[in-house]
Amino acid sequence: MSDDTRAAVDRLCAYFETISPQSVARIGEFYTADARFKDPFNEVHGIPAIEQVFRHMFESLHEPRFVVSSRIVDGTQCFLVWEFRFRFKRFDTTTEQVVRGGSHLVLTVGGRVKDHRDYWDAAEELYEKLPVVGSLMRWLKQRANS
Repeated sequence: MSDDTRAAVDRLCAYFETISPQSVARIGEFYTADARFKDPFNEVHGIPAIEQVFRHMFESLHEPRFVVSSRIVDGTQCFLVWEFRFRFKRFDTTTEQVVRGGSHLVLTVGGRVKDHRDYWDAAEELYEKLPVVGSLMRWLKQRANS
């Protein structure tokens, strides 16, 4: 791994660990103009669309934040292991929720993200924690495992 790539990944991790409603507008410093972002709920292209995904996160959740626990860098590819911590606005607002996942990033030679794919289990990490839907998801999981 080159020092430039290491520095780019360090900057990116620091950005995501401190992202705020105000700093979402800086996402273009870290992504290419034609970057692609995909997670279990979104598949978008371009900085304005990626910004909107993160703006929506702040509109929908209390105090969302990422904690990057490890990273693997190989050439211009990177995999980050993270926890996403937040509280629901519409449900139990006192309990902090934790979603564990990972991100596969493809970087340009200059260290900007051109492809970002998040991997996490929406059923286990999110749906099972929701009222009503959670009961159904846990029941389905139990039935599938029996």
